[in-house]
This record gives sequence, structure tokens and C-alpha cells, in this order.
Amino acid sequence: MLKRSILAAFVIAAPAAMPLAALAQDQSADSVVASVNGQDITLGQMIVMRQSMQDPSTDGMSDQAIWDMMLDQLVRQAAVAEAAADTPNAGVRAELELQRRNTLANAAIQAVAEAEPTDEQVQAAYDGLFAETEPVTEYSAAHILVATEDEAQAIKAELDGGADFGALAEEHSTDNSGPNKGDLGWFTPDQMVEPFGNAVKELEAGQISEPVETQFGWHLIRLNETRLREAPPLDQVRDQLAQLVRRENVETEIQRLVDAATVEKTEGLDPALLNKAELLEAE
Repeated sequence: MLKRSILAAFVIAAPAAMPLAALAQDQSADSVVASVNGQDITLGQMIVMRQSMQDPSTDGMSDQAIWDMMLDQLVRQAAVAEAAADTPNAGVRAELELQRRNTLANAAIQAVAEAEPTDEQVQAAYDGLFAETEPVTEYSAAHILVATEDEAQAIKAELDGGADFGALAEEHSTDNSGPNKGDLGWFTPDQMVEPFGNAVKELEAGQISEPVETQFGWHLIRLNETRLREAPPLDQVRDQLAQLVRRENVETEIQRLVDAATVEKTEGLDPALLNKAELLEAE
């Protein structure tokens, strides 16, 4: 009944000759949608609530159905909130103040966060990350890992005789690369234990190492190929750099505002006060 009477009031108040489109254009965020015991529910509040809705159950609902649902929720909220409005305890007052500050802080930096970075800013971010990046040699290799040197030597003899490396890796390797024919993918030497990394650097493509001992056991390593990993082209990482610039701009603006603020901290308070939740119950 409440929703119908509110909608009816809008229709009655509008001049008969005024088109609905013209009526909609005359509204602002401060336009009153409903009043609950003198508390105004505004169009702006409705829009903010609509923007924050994450409920997938509203998918496919008409604007009218969503309007009615939200207005009903806000009416109920206003009616219930009034019960505590005159005597909020310390916890409620603290939460309201935190929410107020958070909303205002977000509004203050929104324009900074949404500003599109300039080409110069993106280039500067790229230079800062990659200008002095030296090309890094990456290695693609496979290995066979066994427990003893004797096992490794026996397998090496088979390989020297023409046996298939992948088949022997599947048969003998004790680590989880065995089912993948010993393949280790691409890596840099410093990603491996030192004896392994040093041995890989000494190999030519297609060459198989002599047994190499590490704390994991004995390895036979076959180098597949090498490549140089260079800095990515700017256009390839432009979107990521733009996000980086936006974050830096926001942090810079926050720091500027903090530096300009007059901050006075109360000394001598015991940090253990954080555990006194009973203080929130005070009127």
C-alpha cells in the first residue's frame, strides 16, 4: 500500500499535460522519493543503492520491479533505524563516523583514480621498470634424476648408445618430471640449485651432461634450446602500466593531503584498549 500511494502521489502532482520524459528530466539526486516519519528517502540514495547491488537474482527484473523492491527496503530500513537514532551507543557512532569518512575519502580521490594517464606518464613508468633491464638467457631442458651415481652412469651409457632420453626419464626418473619425459620447461640458472644451474650453462643444444650431483640426487641433463628474455614492448604492457600510474597518482595525492594536514596524536594511550569492546556499549 505504501509503494502504491507514493507512486500515485507523483502522478497526481504532475500536470496532466506534462510528458513523463519531461518529468524525469526535472528530477535531481535530492528529489524526495518517500518520507518515513519525516526522514526523506531521495532519488540519489536509490541510485547509490542500485549501483551497489550485486544480487544476481535481480537479473532480468524490470526497472519498476527493482524500484519497488529497493524502495521497500529503504522504507523498512528508515523505520527501523529511527528506533536507534535518538540513543545510538558509542559503537554505532564510531561506525557511522568511519563510514562517513570512508565515503568522503573515496570521493576526494575518485577523480585522481579515474584520470587517464598521459603518454608521458606511461612512458616514464615503462622506463622505470624496463629501461635498464638486461636480456636474460633462459634455458629449456630435461633431466633424469636417480638416487646414485652408478645408476646415473648406467643410464648415461644407454643414452650414449642411442637410447631415447624421454623414454628413460619416464622409466627411471624419481621426480615428478618423469611422466613428462623429464621436461623442466623454461628457466634461468638461478632458479635451479647451483650445481644444476652451472651444468646447464655449459651445455650446447642437444647435448647431455655427465652425471651432476645435487642434494636431490644425481641428474643427467639434456639442453633443448636457449632464448633471450628481453623487456616487453611498451604497447604489450600499456594497460598494466596505466593501472600502475593510476595507483601511484592516488598514493601521491593521499600523501600530499596527509602532509598538508595538521595531525596531533594523543600520547600515553595503552594499545591494549583495542581489546575493550565493552567501551562500544556506552551511551
